[in-house]
Amino acid sequence: MSVALRTAAAVGGTVKLADTVGMGAANPTVGLVLAALGAVAFSGKAVIVKLAYRYGVDAVTLLMYRMLFALPIFLVMAWWAGRGQSGLSGRDWRGIVALGVCGYYLASFLDFAGLAWITAGLERLILYLNPTLVVLLGWLLYGQRMQRRQVAAMLLSYCGVALVFGMEAWGQRSGNTAWGVLLVFGSAASYAFYLVWSGEMVRRVGALRLVGLATSVACVCCVLQFLLMRPLSAALVAPEVIWLSVLNATACTAVPVLLVMLAIERIGAALTAQTGMIGPLSTIVLAAWLLGETITAWMVAGTVLVLAGIYLFTRAGRRGA
Repeated sequence: MSVALRTAAAVGGTVKLADTVGMGAANPTVGLVLAALGAVAFSGKAVIVKLAYRYGVDAVTLLMYRMLFALPIFLVMAWWAGRGQSGLSGRDWRGIVALGVCGYYLASFLDFAGLAWITAGLERLILYLNPTLVVLLGWLLYGQRMQRRQVAAMLLSYCGVALVFGMEAWGQRSGNTAWGVLLVFGSAASYAFYLVWSGEMVRRVGALRLVGLATSVACVCCVLQFLLMRPLSAALVAPEVIWLSVLNATACTAVPVLLVMLAIERIGAALTAQTGMIGPLSTIVLAAWLLGETITAWMVAGTVLVLAGIYLFTRAGRRGA
């Protein structure tokens, strides 16, 4: 499930657009199209990062630009969601900073760093395992019950990732692929921790307001990281890197969140999530088209296993709820 879908699903229940919902009930096609466009737009993030790497930029600098351009968007999001709401306490601000650093900042940095070593298709499959990590953390930290069907579905999806990873590592015959997989898996785990620990904060602060503020903290962290780790001269990058970063911050970050929010209003979170399963597929297609990544039978087989596993996993969770 993409970040866009997770964010929008969290706020979908707080935004009441009666007219829109009524229209969606009569014409679900509009919601399906919005959900599909949101999934495809978000899936382009990895491809854009890989394109930017071709111009000699590193992860620290590229992430700084992406978050710098995204910061105004998230600040506006936080302001809009906080209108008419009560002020935040010191406890709230400490929680927001902690979630921003441990969740969005760390997840983004590990993801960008991992993309330097693995294909965009493999990266998307790993991140798609996020729902399983959330349940695993709930089991480890809080003793929440896991169903046998969920465990079986998890194993199926992880076998899919292992299949694609094994064939990619075999082709490169180096440890770089394993390092990239570990970094991206760390990104997924970091965001899973954010989702598990943000429940209380969502109830106190509000989902959209929390997303805007926590992500703004992450944006500041990425800029500070660049200032601490790189000379200012490192900011002199090719113009293509700037434009790709603007595209990443808008078309692959803000726009997908809006599209998926509108989709949820029309067709609900469950159907929107199922439609979002085209995300990994669109990443593979875009990577083949724009990056020249090869679509192999092993990639297709691994993708099918991951999508089937996550689909069965979410169905088992709904039945057990």
